[in-house]
Amino acid sequence: MKYPKLRELLEAIRAVAKGPYTSKFPKQAHVPHRNFRGQPKFDEEKCVGCLGCEEICPVEAIDHEDVLDDPEGPKRVMIHYTDTCIFCGECEAACINDHQGIKLSDEWELSLFERSEAYETIEKELVLCEMCGEPIACKDHLLWISDRLGELTYSSPTLYLTRLRELGVVDENLLENIPDQGRSDRVKVLCARCRRKTTLTTED
Repeated sequence: MKYPKLRELLEAIRAVAKGPYTSKFPKQAHVPHRNFRGQPKFDEEKCVGCLGCEEICPVEAIDHEDVLDDPEGPKRVMIHYTDTCIFCGECEAACINDHQGIKLSDEWELSLFERSEAYETIEKELVLCEMCGEPIACKDHLLWISDRLGELTYSSPTLYLTRLRELGVVDENLLENIPDQGRSDRVKVLCARCRRKTTLTTED
């Protein structure tokens, strides 16, 4: 007969006296360590929709969808797939807004019955080109750029018109009634392709 080792006996006695080593989950919520790397979470206020996190994600757990025909206005839907994410933190490191737009959280209990539900989304207002209607960037992204350029913002009609609209000092009716007259279109919110077209147009 093989007898237990002295160490095993001591462990058994200690367990009877002090209780089990494991936590009391689910009766008591588990408290992760302060350095625990949990699910990344978008911050709807601080995310500018720049897609930096999508570009850097090594497992393509971040995606986006531009919805141009929404009744409430064009929007960009940022999507984070929690079932694909490996919690590496590259998205937080690449965030241009002081690493605050998406951050690792301490959330770890992510099990679901349906894998199709393993995602989270936020929505950002999208700015479209006034000539071709293609997406330029999220409004918050353009404002973020404007804040950092300061007075240099006035060198880009797209930036300063976005800023003026945020301040409520742009006459939308006036902008809508201006006919396409080549260089006059330069004072509009334009994508890079249409900006080149208006710049290279020669008027007779």
